[in-house]
Amino acid sequence: MVRKNMVSIARNGREMDAVQYIPDVADFPVVVFSHGYNGCLGDFAAEAEFLAEHGVGAVTFTFCGSGVHDRSGFPTTEMTLFTEREDLFAVMEHVCSMTGYNGKLVLFGGSQGGMVSWLAATERKEDVSGLALLYPAFCIPDNWREKLPGSIPDCLDFWGVKLGRDFFVTVRGLDVYSPMRDFDKPVLLLHGEKDAVVPLSYSERAACAFPDAGLVVYPGEGHGFSADGMKDVSKRLLAFVRGLQ
Repeated sequence: MVRKNMVSIARNGREMDAVQYIPDVADFPVVVFSHGYNGCLGDFAAEAEFLAEHGVGAVTFTFCGSGVHDRSGFPTTEMTLFTEREDLFAVMEHVCSMTGYNGKLVLFGGSQGGMVSWLAATERKEDVSGLALLYPAFCIPDNWREKLPGSIPDCLDFWGVKLGRDFFVTVRGLDVYSPMRDFDKPVLLLHGEKDAVVPLSYSERAACAFPDAGLVVYPGEGHGFSADGMKDVSKRLLAFVRGLQ
C-alpha cells in the first residue's frame, strides 16, 4: 500500500508544494522527480506511484516561479535554472528527514528539470547515488545564445511564461558538458528519436561525456512520450534504482 502525503518545503523565503510517495517497506531509496518548463508536481505522479508500489520512495514537487501551475508566489521573472537548483537542494535535504529513507537518492528530471537535476548533481555529487534524465534540455544555453546573440531583454514571454533578464544572463556562458567527465555516478539517459525541442544529439553527446552512462533511444517518440513510452521509462527507472550499489 502506497502512502501519499502533501508537504510544504521552504527555502530562501520560498515555499514549494510537494508530494511524498511512501512505499510499504521498512527502508527504501528515494527518487526526486523534477518537472520541465511550465510543469508541476503532477507531471510525474504516475511514475512516482509506480515506484512506490514496487518499494521505492518518491517525491514530486513544483519549482517556485516555474509557470502557471506554481502557487508559491515567486515571480516567473525571477526564476532561473539556478533558483530551481536551490529549490531542488531543499527537496534533497527534505528527503533526508523521511522516515525509512535508506540513503540512496536518485535525481530524475524531464526536459528543463533534467538540466536542473544535472546542475544539482554537479554541486552535491556526494549526496546523489544516480541520475536519470528524460530528454534533458542540455540545449538551453545554446538555444538562448542563438536567440539572443546581442542585448538581453528585461522580460520576454516564452511559451506562455514571462522570463526575466537573469534567466538569460545566467545561462549565456554555462558549460554543460565539461563537468560530466568528473561525475562518476551511474547515469541513465532516455530520449526520443524524433524530439524536435531537444535534439537527440544532446543526449548522445552526454552519453559519451559521462564515465558511466547508458542511453536509451525511443523510436518514434518526441518531446513528451506516449503512455506506452512512459510505462517503459518507469520500468527502466525502477531497474536502474534497484541496480545501484
